[in-house]
Amino acid sequence: MNYKNQNQEIRKFIPMKILNVNEKKKIEEDLVERFGIKEIPGELIMRGKERLFFFSGDLSVNKLKKIESKIIVERVGIYFGKVSEWGVRLSIEGVNFLKEQITKNIFDLTESQVEDWIRGRDLDVETGQRGFLVMKYKEDFLGCGKASEKKIGNFIPKSRRVRERS
Repeated sequence: MNYKNQNQEIRKFIPMKILNVNEKKKIEEDLVERFGIKEIPGELIMRGKERLFFFSGDLSVNKLKKIESKIIVERVGIYFGKVSEWGVRLSIEGVNFLKEQITKNIFDLTESQVEDWIRGRDLDVETGQRGFLVMKYKEDFLGCGKASEKKIGNFIPKSRRVRERS
């Protein structure tokens, strides 16, 4: 396979999609309901079927599409979150970008819980809630967890976790 054909195959596998007004509105509606977030200033771009990126640069939507048609663009903007069957789960960056707007479903971590959380451990705690929660310790926002009946699932990537001391 030559390089040009290989690029076309990869592009088919991982398409970049700039969300239109209606698609962005659906994401915003979910974020209003879940976290109280009213507006996402800028463009939302979807990579694949679930990964969302936020972009507020100088490139127009048409220029981004033109660039994407000629070369593979791995990322545009910051990783914002992921669309799942339970709604939008914000990334650590997405939570921090929108922290001034977040008014709902905030879980305040204790000092012992934050130690477990930043090490990537799930928390054995009954919250009385189901779905995504924004994790916060004092003034620091630490991403999202998923609450179930008896725990909060942790989504911190292994590469970003604090490691245990040996």
